[in-house]
Amino acid sequence: MDDGFSTKSIVAGVDEAGRGPLAGPVFAAAVILDPMRPIAGLADSKILSESKRDSLYILIKEAALSWSIAQASVEEIDQLNILQATLLAMQRAVQGLHIQPDEVLVDGNRLPQLSMPAQAIVKGDSKVQAISAASILAKVERDKLMVEYHQQYPDFAFHEHKGYGTKQHLAEIERFGFLDVHRRTFNPVKSMLQGKL
Repeated sequence: MDDGFSTKSIVAGVDEAGRGPLAGPVFAAAVILDPMRPIAGLADSKILSESKRDSLYILIKEAALSWSIAQASVEEIDQLNILQATLLAMQRAVQGLHIQPDEVLVDGNRLPQLSMPAQAIVKGDSKVQAISAASILAKVERDKLMVEYHQQYPDFAFHEHKGYGTKQHLAEIERFGFLDVHRRTFNPVKSMLQGKL
């Protein structure tokens, strides 16, 4: 796996978490790794256990040259659409870095608007360590918010389904209705709203 770093340039990896769920913001993170402080075990956050993600999350924050986590709100998702909101969160994450990267490597096939050269890499979270690190920060940070949502809205098991459209979550929406944290442009919330018009 590429470490996303060369002797000539400072490279930031960028990834998102939470494009698909029915609830909550979409998160993005940007990470510039320190080639002098390698982090063992970096991988796509989706294939790591929760405990492994949590331990790497701490290591990345300690060892990276710079890191930043940002989000786009539910309101922005509903206003812009999920793709544009994701790109906005990515842009914010890069802008939040305290070191200006020379180049940005982004997971996926679309790029946010940035002031420096950038490259989109499909499956980048399994190919570039800096993107893997970003995927872990974004995923852990988003999961933390979902746990907070569960404490705030105990009828919804956000700590379990993380806002995704599982049978359990759909049953909760059916029984208790939708919340301010639900994305109104995503079904079934969208169809429920239309049914009330």
